[in-house]
Parts: sequence; C-alpha cells; structure tokens
Amino acid sequence: MTNLEDKLYKYAELLVDVGINVTEGKKLFIRATSDALPLVRLVTKIAYERGSKDVRVSLGDDTLSRLSATYKDKESLATVHEFDVAERMYYSDEKAGFLSIISSSPELLKDVEPEKLKAMQVAQGKAFKEFSARTQSDYHSWCVAGYPSVEWARLVYPDLSDNEAVNRLLELILYTVRADIDNPVQAWTEHDKTLHEKVDYLNDKQFTALRYEAPGTNLTIGLPQNHLWAGASSTDSNGDSFMANMPTEEVFTAPDKNRVDGYVSNTLPLSHGGNIIDDFKLTFKDGEVIEYEAKKGYEILKNIMDTDEGARRLGEVALVPDDSPISNKGILFFNTLFDENASCHIALGSAYAFSVQGGKEMSRDELDAVGLNDSITHVDFMIGSKDLNIYGVDNEGNETPVFSQGNWAF
Repeated sequence: MTNLEDKLYKYAELLVDVGINVTEGKKLFIRATSDALPLVRLVTKIAYERGSKDVRVSLGDDTLSRLSATYKDKESLATVHEFDVAERMYYSDEKAGFLSIISSSPELLKDVEPEKLKAMQVAQGKAFKEFSARTQSDYHSWCVAGYPSVEWARLVYPDLSDNEAVNRLLELILYTVRADIDNPVQAWTEHDKTLHEKVDYLNDKQFTALRYEAPGTNLTIGLPQNHLWAGASSTDSNGDSFMANMPTEEVFTAPDKNRVDGYVSNTLPLSHGGNIIDDFKLTFKDGEVIEYEAKKGYEILKNIMDTDEGARRLGEVALVPDDSPISNKGILFFNTLFDENASCHIALGSAYAFSVQGGKEMSRDELDAVGLNDSITHVDFMIGSKDLNIYGVDNEGNETPVFSQGNWAF
C-alpha cells in the first residue's frame, strides 16, 4: 500500500467510524459521483466490516448530469420521481446514516440556462423537504465529505496535468480531515473537544446579537432566545454521535430571521448549482434581503433569492478563525464544504432545528415563532477575513469581543 493509499484508507475509516459512526446492524446510504468510486468502495467495505447490514450506493455521473441539464426542457428537469423520494425516506425511517461525497466541478453547469437550473433546484428542494427537515434536526446521522474529480482539481490547480492536479487536491483533502497523521481518530476527538469549549462559552453568554465590522460589511445579526451553538460532533435521535461535515472548523447557530440589519460582502467566491458567484453584497432590513448586487453570477444569485420567501433570510451564522488549518493553506477550493471552513460564513435559507433549546421536538409553527427560518434552500457564503471584528451584544447593549482581526478573542 502506497502512502497515498494508506491515507485514503484512513479517510474511509474516519468517514465510517467518526463521520457516520456505523455500528452493528446500522444501514448506510451513500450519494456520490463516479469520480469518487475509489473512496466509495473503501467506505462500503469498511462499513460492512463494522457490521452494517445494508450499504446502498446512489451513484451519479457529472457528464450525464451535464447532458441532462443541457438537453432536457425545464418541465422535465422540474420532475422528481416519487420512487426517488421514497427510497431516501425509507432509509431515513430505518435511521440509516447518510454519507454525501462531493466531487463535482463548481462550474459543472455554468453554461446551462439559469431558469432551467432554478426549476431543477426548486423541484428538488420541494420534493426532499421532509427529508431535509429530518437531516437538519439530526433525526439520522449524516456526513458530507469530498473527493476530487479531474474538472474540480483542474480548477484548483490549473497549471498541473490532470493526474497531478487530482493527486494534489486529494492530498490537500486528506490534510484537511487529518487523515495524514498516525492517529486520525484521536486527533478528531481532541478537535471535537476544542470546538465544544467555544460552544460552551457562547452558550453560557447567550448574546442577544452579534455585530460584524469589516471592509464592505456592517451587519448586526440578532440571535433567538435560548439559542444553542453547535460545533463538530452532533447526536442523532438514537443518541449516537456523528460528524456532519468532514472537514469542520466551525461553531454555528441559527440567527433570529427577523432581526438582521445592515450590509455584508462576500470574501470568497460562492459555488452554487454548478456556477460561481463572486463580488456580491447583500443589504438586510428586519431580517430580509432588500437589495443585492454581484459582479459575477448575478442571475444565479437572483435565482437563490427567488427560490421562496425564506431564501431572503438567514438560517445560519458560523464562526471560523482566520488562523485555521484550511485558511492557513491559502488555497481556494471553489467548494463550500472546504471554503466555509476557512472563513466565517452565514447562510441564506433554512435553519437547523437543533439551534434552539427543544428545537428538535418543535413543530414548524413553533420554530417560526422562536425565529428560525424555513426554506427549501440553504446556501452558505463566506464573509470572514483577517480584518473582521465581531462583538457579542447582551440585553443591556454591552459589547464583548468575540472575534478580533479575524480570530477568536477569547
């Protein structure tokens, strides 16, 4: 086994043992593209060795996806078959673990008509809304991870050959998930503890709002009463721990959807729906985006805003220090899973139910009442930099530094 093969095997073990936490009898549902088959095969083998009684692999292909989006009409793209939804819900009912391995190029669908993309994304969002709600309330374990494709790798390393670019990006991904060290599981245990120390501090403070200051940003984000910060490991409805994102460097919660005011500018490009959006600015009033602009990808940004009523409000606020492993590499992944873990970020769209006390047991109306946003979309975008300062605001209006020049202030 080569050094790279050894690291890849450790990565697969991490996804099974830490990401999803496969135990005796647990089912596993894997979504991936053909580019990720080397990792999919290892994960499947290890999951069965850990005692999984069923590993279901839903495999796509980027070339076929591009052809479908190019040649199908808008009505066909907006058709989601009931059997596809039923399959996903069956495995959710069984409390399977859901592993998504992202490999697609961020520019996969850049030449597809924006209206067709919007129709497809809205249809998918509506069809899988119940499944998404279960995921966002941690009903079942879930994990999102990455594996390079040639097209994605060439975007990150345009001056290398295809094979060199893929291997370089794979090495970088293995670094971000700590699979390049002797004992990755122990490293994740320590990392989990560090992030939860930040979580405990913020939960104890119970700030009523966060105020952001940076070039191009002057924003105040209200926080719900009894909000809960989270970071690293989560717990599913069976009481089993899992890691929703690998890598992860963030501590996050849900904002009050009605108390966001000011303006914010992105600091890294946003890859969405096979397109890049960059140099954009959003202006909020009473929680809602009232103005927006973008020098690149404006029509795609507009499609996000027009998805539904909740798409113009925030569903997540996440804190990531500028001095973090991914950020320090200075590499732009063009992939939200990785880039969001190099930068503070916020998300338009749906909020996670577990972000308030008792939220996992609340109805949709109850979540609305405490200020958690509802939408069929959830789009993270990066706003952090070494110039970002964040202040926690208490009920008396007093401010406590949370971030100073891009890093934790405590």
